[in-house]
Amino acid sequence: MEKKTTKKAAATKETAAKETKTTTCKCAKKCATVVYNEETAGCRAGDIYQALAAAEKALTVKEIAKAAKISEEETFLGLGWLLRESKLTVAENKIALA
Repeated sequence: MEKKTTKKAAATKETAAKETKTTTCKCAKKCATVVYNEETAGCRAGDIYQALAAAEKALTVKEIAKAAKISEEETFLGLGWLLRESKLTVAENKIALA
């Protein structure tokens, strides 16, 4: 027997593949879906750095996400970038600029 696929299922797969390839995130524009690449991580790191600089004190992850107006998932992405570059210090579950 021949395996049949519907046009809708095939179109959905093509659309998902196109969205993954063409969706990019700019710092000024917040995306509904997160694309995990160097550009997105760098943008989120910049958002987090600016939020911490404005706060001038150590913040929790939730506080950083709220101040930077990004999701907690995106916050962890940016925090990883900044921690790797030794830009942050962590003490008692609060994060501050180094």
